[in-house]
Amino acid sequence: MSELVPGGNVPLPGGSVAVRVPGPFDVSALITDDGGRVRGDGDFVFYNQPSAPGARLQADILTVDPARLRPGATRVTVVVSPSDPGTPLGRLPAPILQVTGPGGHRIARFAPPRPRQETVLLLAELYRRGNGWKLRALGQGYADGLAGLARDFGVDVLEDANPSPASASRPGYAAPATPAAHVRPTAAASPSVHPRPTHPPTPTPTAPGHHPVPDPDGFLTLVNSARARAGSPPVVLDARLASAARAHACAMASVGRLGVEGRDGVSVHQRITAAGYSYLTVGEHLVSGPRTPAEFVEYCLGADQPRRTLHDPVFTHAGLAYVSGGRSGDTYWTALWARPLTPDGLSRTAAEVVELTNRERARAGLPPLAVDPALARAALAYSADMAARAFYSHTSPEGTQPWDRAAAAGARRRSIGENIACGQRSAAEVVDGWMNSPGHRANILKRDFTHIGIGFAGGGPAGTYWTQLFGA
Repeated sequence: MSELVPGGNVPLPGGSVAVRVPGPFDVSALITDDGGRVRGDGDFVFYNQPSAPGARLQADILTVDPARLRPGATRVTVVVSPSDPGTPLGRLPAPILQVTGPGGHRIARFAPPRPRQETVLLLAELYRRGNGWKLRALGQGYADGLAGLARDFGVDVLEDANPSPASASRPGYAAPATPAAHVRPTAAASPSVHPRPTHPPTPTPTAPGHHPVPDPDGFLTLVNSARARAGSPPVVLDARLASAARAHACAMASVGRLGVEGRDGVSVHQRITAAGYSYLTVGEHLVSGPRTPAEFVEYCLGADQPRRTLHDPVFTHAGLAYVSGGRSGDTYWTALWARPLTPDGLSRTAAEVVELTNRERARAGLPPLAVDPALARAALAYSADMAARAFYSHTSPEGTQPWDRAAAAGARRRSIGENIACGQRSAAEVVDGWMNSPGHRANILKRDFTHIGIGFAGGGPAGTYWTQLFGA
């Protein structure tokens, strides 16, 4: 079974799959084509309309048989909302998606970042890729209820005379549940291989030059004023980030929906590295609704997670773009925040992972691990490979295993172990995620291990890729 992070995907077997979200939630589904719009109201499966060709809802279980979907259907978006429509998701237990295949075989599990003010969450989507189907984790939220989400997909919805407080508080805004960090600190112990087309080249740990960009809309002044009030240093605009932001805003506008990945299969993080910006850490806001940069910044300051990203002192560069019109007529915004990848920064990050790992070993009464340069070379190369070729697995597309990569880098260890993770934005977040996963924790606390190497790379669908190689 794969533990997914936002943007992560897993192949689906043939036949029906069952999607379940236990708890005080209503599960719904929207059946669409590649354009992201329903063909008619019959493509909306929910408690008052529990079935459509190829999809059936029974209690908290949605069963989907891709082969039986209506002609032209290429995507099924799974949606969760509170059973009590007036309750924000943040007041309920975190929704957890469980996916099983024929015979009850467990395929995947997805625990998205905990929602806050959102009342609807796009949890995952089943989508056709070539001759097969895949499941992608999303974690994108809406603050204006199930009706607002359905309208964005093209469903005709009758207005309630008494809208919920959540929808009335921010009319017209639809934003990701966690615009600043689309990933939770977990990683699968033994994920499947998901090879995808290569997009950007492998990032190299060299300091990128700054490419300044004009600020005719006054975005930088607004942002740096807000950062100054929070005690954070100013950021500067970077042309490469602005270029990546514009490409992603255009991609969202073209399909009329927010998302980390465009219809072309390229993620916002891949657009950043393709523009020539190699980063040590990154954040993003993906928003629709605001009409001006001032409204956009106001939105970001009005919610906890977006505000933390805008204020985050670690970021040094920013890029903004917005595109009006498109399929829905809305304005789609992409704001990117980053710190460039430098040799010193990469070394500090690796050292912090080692320090935090050894701190956990000390708590367990174990000796610290020493850094092995050969293990570090292998770990760095593997993180860069996963980011560049957009796969996530302990087994490379060519079939190499951790011990093969360690030996090829010159390591002479009799025993090798590996932890990998993707999506985490800091050393503390990734070590915390590993320690909360039994298999990864066992590697960190294995008494026999004496040496360690750390790898990190930015890019790919998940944004960040981490590798720990252990040796004895």
